[in-house]
Amino acid sequence: MNREIRRVSVALLVMFFALCASSTVITALQADNLRADGRNVRTLYDSYSTQRGPILVDGEAIAYSTPVDSEYRYLRTYTQPELYANITGYFTLNQGNTGIEGALNDYLSGTSNDQFFAQLNAIFTGQEAKGAAVELTIDPVVQQAAWDALGDHHGAVVALDPQTGAVLAMVSKPSYDPNLLASHSTSEVMNAYDSLLADPSDPLINRAITGDLYHPGSTFKVIASAAALDSGAMTPDTAVPNPAQLQLPQSNSVVHNAGGGTCGPGEQVTLADALRLSCNIPFAEIGGALGDDLMRQYAEAFGFGRPLSVPMRVTPSHYPDNPDAAQTMLSAFGQSDVRATPLQMAMVSAAVANGGVLLKPELVESIIASDLSEIEGFQPEVYSNPISPETSATLVQLMVNNVANGAASNARISGVNVGGKTGTSENGEGEPYTLWFTGFAPAEDPQVAVAVVIEDGGRSSGNAEAAPIARRVMEAVLSR
Repeated sequence: MNREIRRVSVALLVMFFALCASSTVITALQADNLRADGRNVRTLYDSYSTQRGPILVDGEAIAYSTPVDSEYRYLRTYTQPELYANITGYFTLNQGNTGIEGALNDYLSGTSNDQFFAQLNAIFTGQEAKGAAVELTIDPVVQQAAWDALGDHHGAVVALDPQTGAVLAMVSKPSYDPNLLASHSTSEVMNAYDSLLADPSDPLINRAITGDLYHPGSTFKVIASAAALDSGAMTPDTAVPNPAQLQLPQSNSVVHNAGGGTCGPGEQVTLADALRLSCNIPFAEIGGALGDDLMRQYAEAFGFGRPLSVPMRVTPSHYPDNPDAAQTMLSAFGQSDVRATPLQMAMVSAAVANGGVLLKPELVESIIASDLSEIEGFQPEVYSNPISPETSATLVQLMVNNVANGAASNARISGVNVGGKTGTSENGEGEPYTLWFTGFAPAEDPQVAVAVVIEDGGRSSGNAEAAPIARRVMEAVLSR
């Protein structure tokens, strides 16, 4: 009899410890995952029972929650909806959260681990818990300048502080009104969401950091030049053959320069002049001489293929896998299967301008608790060191020459040394070009690095359309 009792006791004890372990895993180790699970309806109602923290730009709320007389208690409101939609994202009943609203949902809702004691204090004192405020690095003047300059174009603008990595502006067009998705009516939210999804212009896509990405075109020549110079394979005065057309190896494709002729006079052209005049044939030859491994090494050093969040997740830019000789030559001037985000190309210019040091881009200046104490503050962080200071200095001068006396002339600012590179990338036979500019200013003490992309740019050029937009953004930074 005692033996049977012992067996039952042991079984009960094992079951008790198993239950304790399971409960501990669920309540402690899996708490964050369960809270983030979209099927957790309790979390949905809880998220509306607490006053969600505001999202701030220069101390002014661009997203905040106001009390309402309904079961959801608070309504999310966006004050300049289209201007900041790609950054704030939306906070909605049943379609998830995007942008900062999604990336920092736990802080904004007051449920992060860092806010545990604040939650506990609210329970004991009877005070209502509040979410934390998120202050962005965005400069409202620069953001507005980028928005206005982009006008009716479909595309994006990104401006960075090269010396800190702070994102000064991030614009994506077309945009949308996140207030339509903040409604407490499920039917209204679904109708608005379905309408936005059906819109062929894809307003929900943040073109600055996500989407199908773009061929960077001639802006990629900055990376090809960096690989050639930093590796010691070439100098600015290294000369390559200068034909009017180039038959790619093992291919029927023929490369032409933009003007259809040679890259300036002479049977040879230097790397410096090829970059200044933005010629495709010399860079195809440079890419072929450097080879895939070296080109890939430097593309990855600048951030291609690497994970990044700002804190929203950024789609990694792409350098083609195992390209053949012809694809490597096309890649050297941003064609083939090279694809990039505007943020990535702004990072390239920022690294060149900042002595070869690339700072991690960041949208969040600080996270501030409801008692005004700082939960988390922005600290500049080195992302990579893609090139040496000596290579940086050389590339700065080459990019300044591009603007002062080359193919990027429409980015000139009176009295300021601006460095830049245009791009006019092809997307297929008869299709409109994608137009680019990336650059920085001032060259001696860089305050801003910028990238502009314009979709469906017709048969125009990056210098004609994208460079003037970048100039207006850089002027907004320099006039602060």
